[in-house]
Amino acid sequence: MLSIGSIVLGVSDVPRATAFWTRALGYVPRDEPEEHWVVLTPAEGEKGPHLSLGRSDVPPSARPRVHLDLYAGDAADQAAEVDRLLALGARRVDWDSYPEDPDFVVLADPDGNLFCVIDTGRA
Repeated sequence: MLSIGSIVLGVSDVPRATAFWTRALGYVPRDEPEEHWVVLTPAEGEKGPHLSLGRSDVPPSARPRVHLDLYAGDAADQAAEVDRLLALGARRVDWDSYPEDPDFVVLADPDGNLFCVIDTGRA
């Protein structure tokens, strides 16, 4: 049986991306980061997906086929997490495909990779 071991993001600056995602997720480098590659894991040794950051010269897609969904507990938690991520260097994305009353907020990391913060408290 297969399982997802790592989700890989292409980034233009591995140290900058490492700084953002370690603070955003509370992850730590699994091994000593390399100039062009690092694997981040949960700091508490919990099971869960790893996030690998690999150097890429290809710009991020405006409509990526794969992206991260980060779960927040409820609307208040979502708002606090969005504010925290913005303070870490994320930016809001002018997303033209929001449904009416969305349960998600689209952000971009410092490299422009899109991700969503989801309010999981909705029924």
